[in-house]
Amino acid sequence: MRSGRPDDGEFAPYARADIDFVPGDDAVAALEESGRTVSELLRSLGEERITYAPGKWTIKEVIGHLIDDERIFAYRALCVARGDPRPLPGFDENDYVRATDFESRSMTSLAAEYDAVRRATIAFFESLRDDEWLRRGTVNGYEASVRGLAFHVVGHELHHLRTLREKYLR
Repeated sequence: MRSGRPDDGEFAPYARADIDFVPGDDAVAALEESGRTVSELLRSLGEERITYAPGKWTIKEVIGHLIDDERIFAYRALCVARGDPRPLPGFDENDYVRATDFESRSMTSLAAEYDAVRRATIAFFESLRDDEWLRRGTVNGYEASVRGLAFHVVGHELHHLRTLREKYLR
């Protein structure tokens, strides 16, 4: 079932610019396409430590962040889709990156984990009924729908892909 494109008020206001880059009105199709793009990019990268400025994340840290972020947003979508009324907390992505050492991992292992997480995310979203896509909950202090959270995953990823291409891989 197609998710439909989320309206304002179905995602964090700060995510509007990123969600505007997501093509179409089908979150699952967007996740599949974005996933293929990221997987191809990861397979093309070597093991060298690459960053574009002091204090910025390395490419491996960006990939680790994408994996963490997708897991968190998929969990949020699960809670909202299942009607859990509890507000869901935010997280500090910088704390998450600092708490592990993505640089110690091979690009192959990060790519495999990325692919596994994306497959699981797609499987979850593919299982949803029309009414579940529209359910809403409170996430990090804002109201979000399940489809808004799904589009947020893709929009966030597309944002980081643009940054990787423009700043890291020039």
